[in-house]
Parts: sequence; C-alpha cells; structure tokens
Amino acid sequence: MRNPTDPRNLPGADPHTGNRKIDPVTGYDTTGHDWGGITELNTAFPKIVIWALVLTFLYSVVSWILLPAWPTGRDYTRGLLGLDQGEEAIKGFNDLSDRRQDWLSRFSGDDFDALRADAALMAAAMPAAARLFSDNCAACHGTLGQGGPGFPVLSDDTWLWSGDPEEIAMTIRHGINADDPDTRYAEMPPFDWMERPDRIALAEFVADLPNGPADFESSAGTLFSENCGSCHGETGAGGLEIGAPSLTDRAMIYGQYPEAVMLTLRHGRHGVMPAWTGRLSEAEINLLALYVAQLGQHGGGPR
Repeated sequence: MRNPTDPRNLPGADPHTGNRKIDPVTGYDTTGHDWGGITELNTAFPKIVIWALVLTFLYSVVSWILLPAWPTGRDYTRGLLGLDQGEEAIKGFNDLSDRRQDWLSRFSGDDFDALRADAALMAAAMPAAARLFSDNCAACHGTLGQGGPGFPVLSDDTWLWSGDPEEIAMTIRHGINADDPDTRYAEMPPFDWMERPDRIALAEFVADLPNGPADFESSAGTLFSENCGSCHGETGAGGLEIGAPSLTDRAMIYGQYPEAVMLTLRHGRHGVMPAWTGRLSEAEINLLALYVAQLGQHGGGPR
C-alpha cells in the first residue's frame, strides 16, 4: 500500500530518492507527468486568471442587483435601476417612426413625377425603400430584383404591364390573380388539346425567339401566330395591357428552354402575386413603386 507521506510518492518526486525533479531549462518543479518526452511543469495558477474570475463574479453580482436579471414565472426582477429593454426598444422605434413620418407622408400622393424630381427627398427615402423591398419583395423577386423560377425579373426593362410607377403601384396595391376585387388578371391556358408534335415544335420555336429574328412563315411560326400572338404579340414581345410576358428576352418567368416551355404549354400557368393593401400604407406602396421602377432603369437598384 502506498504511503501518502512518503516523499517518493509525491507528484513530481523521484520514486527512488524522493527528490523532486527540477526542469533544467525553467527551474520549475515537475509534476512527474511525461508525454513522449514532454514533461509537465508544476507552475502556479496565473494570478491574472484568478483576478479575472473574481472581477467577473463581482460584476455579475452587481448586475443582478442593478439590472433586470432573474425570471419569476411570468415576470422578472427589474433591478434597482428599473431598466426595461422592451420599453427602450418601443421608445426608439417610436422616435424612428416620427422622424420617418416627416418625409414618408409626402409619398401619400400619387404625383410620381414631382416626387422623382425632388432629389433630396429621393435620397432620404431610397434607403427605406430598399428595406421595404427587402422585407416584402426580395423573398420572391430576389434581393436586387433579379427574379427566379416562377417570379418575374424586376431589374430589366421588360414588364408584364408597365414600368411606370403608377402601374407598378397598382400591381403592388391589388396584386395579380389575388383575392382583391381590383386585382389584375393574367393566366396562361393549357394547350393540352394540341397534338404533341405541334406542341414540341411550338415549344422549340418559343425557346428560340430570344436568339434573333424568327421565321413566322414556317409551320411552327404559323402555330405561334394562330395560338400565341393574340396575347404575346405578333413577334412575341409581350402584351402590356393583359400582362402577357415577353418571349423575346432571356428573362422568361418559367425558363427559356424547350422543356420548360413544353411544361407551360401542357399545363398552363396561373401565377399569383398577393395584394399589399392593408399590409403596406399608401405612402409605402408609392415609395416601393418608385424603387421598383428604378430597379428597371438601372438594372438592380437605384443610383
């Protein structure tokens, strides 16, 4: 049985003589632990760490007393200072809203030309407009209006109805195919009645439209003229009055390749944009319309 009082059994001691091993480089005692030739020194715990722990504990005690800290079921201790971060946040939000309302109220009217002509107003408003777009539109249309599968691009000069702020505001206000009495309507019917070879030829023709002048005298061109031209225009440039997208640019909503066009022809399309009346104020809708209009002018954000 080991004798704990025997100096030979103490940590770092020589098991034969009982003398403590001294590191020849540092002069410190060793613990006797050895890892592949690396010996552990028996050094004192750093005082700076001890003081850091003590100060941290003292700070926590003071914080528990002065600041809101401990939950008490449905409530919490307020602390001697009586601070309430919820009230501070609400106060800060109200102050921000009051400052914002000074210029936001000017967007309640629909004189978009006058609003755009006020450079100082637009400079102050566009950062807030970008935040509105990020919070309400970017999830579908992309952070810079670049669109995505099933969602129109907003950063080019091709529009379903119009790129004028008045028309954009109407779309935001009432939506597309939405549950709103004044919503815009746009629907692509299925062409499942068409013979499959004709659908394939038409899909390939439509997919090739962005690549240059098309032969509308060909059999596929005749199919297009007879079945698509009334909505998408004789050359496929789109129909702004009825929301029919352009087929001659590469930003097609559902894809510019034969398979995607074939899927559209087979099943049709019925995209929906919600109406934002009730969620956004009239001033916010007008501000957002001006922002989206500038996305199209500058290809991805106001300058």
